[in-house]
Amino acid sequence: MYPSFRLSVAPMLDWTDRHCRYFHRLMTSQTLLYTEMVTTGAIIHGKGDFLAYNQEEHPLALQLGGSNPVDLAHCAKLAQERGYDEINLNVGCPSDRVQNGRFGACLMAEPQLVADCVAAMKDVVDVPVTVKTRIGIDDLDSYEFLTDFITIVSEKGGCEHFTIHARKAWLSGLSPKENREIPPLDYNRAYQIKRDFAHLNIAINGGVKSLEEAKQHLAHLDGVMIGREAYQSPYILAEVDQQIFGLDTPVKKRSEVIFEMFPYIEQQLSQGAYLGHITRHMLGMFQNMPGARQWRRYISENAHKQGAGIEVVEAALAKIPYQELGV
Repeated sequence: MYPSFRLSVAPMLDWTDRHCRYFHRLMTSQTLLYTEMVTTGAIIHGKGDFLAYNQEEHPLALQLGGSNPVDLAHCAKLAQERGYDEINLNVGCPSDRVQNGRFGACLMAEPQLVADCVAAMKDVVDVPVTVKTRIGIDDLDSYEFLTDFITIVSEKGGCEHFTIHARKAWLSGLSPKENREIPPLDYNRAYQIKRDFAHLNIAINGGVKSLEEAKQHLAHLDGVMIGREAYQSPYILAEVDQQIFGLDTPVKKRSEVIFEMFPYIEQQLSQGAYLGHITRHMLGMFQNMPGARQWRRYISENAHKQGAGIEVVEAALAKIPYQELGV
């Protein structure tokens, strides 16, 4: 039995919310899912329940943003009490807002602080505490810099699992979107980290667009994290259990997954949710197939309307040629 981190879906702000994760879980029982990054300030001082999730989402990791060990420990303890399977510290987000809060990628320059944060969380929880990081920041992008960071956070903080976004981050001059595209990918650096830290679990993130690519990385690493491809073409997840985790289970058809969303959609609508907040995650389900554009357009034009319900999804599904529904 492989560990769930063998393949995971990246935490993505404004994308991997509860509705998205429920949808993804219908296609794969094994993949580790992550929340969007939640700041310690939001959990401790914010209005609303920032730790809410659907029980069907397990295995599920909470990604925290913060740099105060006491606050992080408090939030990690709350998360464990709520049943989360992992706590992940964000040391990879390069946005200005995150830097101003002294967390995200800028923390790579403070490995001892990251170690203190991890240690504080590990002291109060039994679930894994992990770190998602970059290969470097700004001009601090040598292999020695990365190995020093991994050494300090693992030895002094006790972190045993790192997910490495195989690009460095520019903390000024590039937007978060540009930081996902412009700095070149360097998978070999992550491979070398695994060779030099064989006792640690090392996963990779960045630019993975197919399960074949994921399997190539798994020849060198313990895990692969898929980001935007899993969101824009979600059906990539439908064969993960079989191809990555080796399960002998049937692959669901696209239409099956959509139909399985109906009870969830109706339940959420009855609780005051808006249809468009759910269906936006489903727009890429028929990517590169006949009728895909009509599917996306119909939902986009109608899901936001007052009183929109399940009939919108049914009508959009009718735009897909019948023979394609079984694919």
